[in-house]
Amino acid sequence: MKRTKLLAALAVGVLLMTSGCGVSDSIKSITLTTSGNSVGGTYNLAGVDGTLQLTVTANYNSGKTEVVTNASTWGVTTVGGDQSGFALPPFGPGNVTISPTGLMTTIEDVCTWQDAMNTTVTPNVRWNPPVWELTGYYQVTATYRNFTSQPVGIGVGSATSVTSPVGGCGPA
Repeated sequence: MKRTKLLAALAVGVLLMTSGCGVSDSIKSITLTTSGNSVGGTYNLAGVDGTLQLTVTANYNSGKTEVVTNASTWGVTTVGGDQSGFALPPFGPGNVTISPTGLMTTIEDVCTWQDAMNTTVTPNVRWNPPVWELTGYYQVTATYRNFTSQPVGIGVGSATSVTSPVGGCGPA
């Protein structure tokens, strides 16, 4: 009888110990966020050598989160063009870069914003102060352990606008 109770107690103890051990907390998704002001969900690299800090967060099934920026890779595509109708410079070391720590920096002078036309007057004129419209942007995603984030749109305002009566380029 003692031997049966002892074996039963050991079996319950082993069952309790193993039910929590070896259970891994797997990644459910990753999220890409950035610092700076957003205009309609699009961020702006403002000014020459403008920077934005990108942050990648792994979201686990347990609800735990972990910043994994340094272990992530980046995907960047161009969408649209600059304010003069030219294609955006490709992502790369001479134009726009992203460091291993997630710091996105503009190097080339580009303006992907234009001042909208005020069509309530004749003849139509540019708004003053400007009402900025996006003409193109860099679409950025992050990848970590085969998970890819949602895209983030990033406009560039590192050149002076040719369409704004007050200069500048895009929302700051």
